[in-house]
Parts: sequence; C-alpha cells; structure tokens
Amino acid sequence: MHPACAQEPTAWLQIIEPQSKNELWVNPGMYSYHFQKDQNLNNNNWGVGLEYRFNTVASVTLGNYKNSDNGHSSYAGVYYQPIAIGPVKIGVVAGGFNGYQSTNNGGWFPAVLPAITLEEGRLGANIFFIPTVGDKVHGAISLQLKLKLYD
Repeated sequence: MHPACAQEPTAWLQIIEPQSKNELWVNPGMYSYHFQKDQNLNNNNWGVGLEYRFNTVASVTLGNYKNSDNGHSSYAGVYYQPIAIGPVKIGVVAGGFNGYQSTNNGGWFPAVLPAITLEEGRLGANIFFIPTVGDKVHGAISLQLKLKLYD
C-alpha cells in the first residue's frame, strides 16, 4: 500500500491521503514514443526540469526541452495525482507549454495530460500520455526519469 493511502492494503485501487511533503526532483527532459511515425519527429526531448513535491498528491513543475519539432520549449504546470495502484500514482498534469510553431505560433498554450508517477527512494519516473490533436499536437507516450535532490 502507498504510505499515504487511506484504504486497506487489500484494495488494489487506493485514494491517497493528502499530507505535506518537501521534495525537490530534477530531470533531464524526456524520451517520447510518437504515434505518427511518418513525420520524422524528434523522440529525444532532452532538457532540464525541476519538480517540487509539496504534497503526497500534488507538485509543481517547470523546465525546458528540445521538442518533437526540434525546437526549444518551456513548460510550467501542476501535478494532481490522488489515486494509487500500489506504488504508482495516477492523475493529471495541467499547465502551459511553448515553442511549437504549429500551435499558437510558438507561443504559450494550455494542456492537461494524463500522468502516472513512480517514486522509490531517490529515483522516480513520470509517464505522460499526449493525444494527437490534428496537425497541432503530435501524439506520444513520454517517459521522464527523475532524481530526488532533497527531502
């Protein structure tokens, strides 16, 4: 059972009890598996990002990376993940992105993405599900590895 879960350990799906935390994570960007194989998209979305977990169900994040179109993007957002299956947290990350010329001429745009997280000791991973939205957003599954700097 997740340490902050409010239900019995026999329940496979649990609601996480909100509790204060103080953790800072760093990541090197992400790797993306794009669904549109015919568009020569960049899968290696390397950059640098920070995530500050202030609660068992919520954290804030910001960073930059080389995007799927080989441009430079920045992001800022908030994770909300109130559900757990064992050690895996489930929820969304909501925020803004920029740097995609096909979306808002490279300016900022909002997004809400399903996100799952696994954190064990000093290591963690976030997985995002990015839907294809016409010719504006390239669909992908992205993996972001992270390292906890302090807690």
